Amino acid sequence: MVSILFKWSLFLSLVNIPVFSNIMPGKAASHPIFMSVTEIEHNAKDKTLEISCKIFTDDFEKTLRQVYKTTVDLINPKDKAAMSKLVSDYVQKHLTLTVDGKKVALQFIGYEQQEEGILSYYQVNNITAVKKIDITNSILYEYKKEQIEIMHVTVGGNRKSTKLINPDDKASFEF
Repeated sequence: MVSILFKWSLFLSLVNIPVFSNIMPGKAASHPIFMSVTEIEHNAKDKTLEISCKIFTDDFEKTLRQVYKTTVDLINPKDKAAMSKLVSDYVQKHLTLTVDGKKVALQFIGYEQQEEGILSYYQVNNITAVKKIDITNSILYEYKKEQIEIMHVTVGGNRKSTKLINPDDKASFEF
């Protein structure tokens, strides 16, 4: 999982996008871009897919409030388990993976705040090898028509990336 965090930080510094760094915590500020970043990495040693999704905290909280009609505070939750359930349920409904023609289930690991985003972690077990990954990703599409999904998939050290712009929600990666 550490490698995913490092790659996320490296990605932002390489493309020089101050996406999560120019908003002060606790301030109601808007940002000019609406995006999430999903990293998927095949861990051949552990036979798993390691997945992380980074989403702007303010956008994510607003979307969760709209969808689940409840109070949402991901940064300082009164009930962390309830917030974890919302994060897990929402992402798993909007991010689906098919590996070599077989739909796989994401196992929620947890979430944390990082800079101005919420980083949630998932794992898929018993993935010995990967030839093709099909992804459906519509995270926050109901919130903003300008939403962009950046996806990075790494298998056997080979990294491939793509971008989806709402309403496009499907991508395939072959290795």
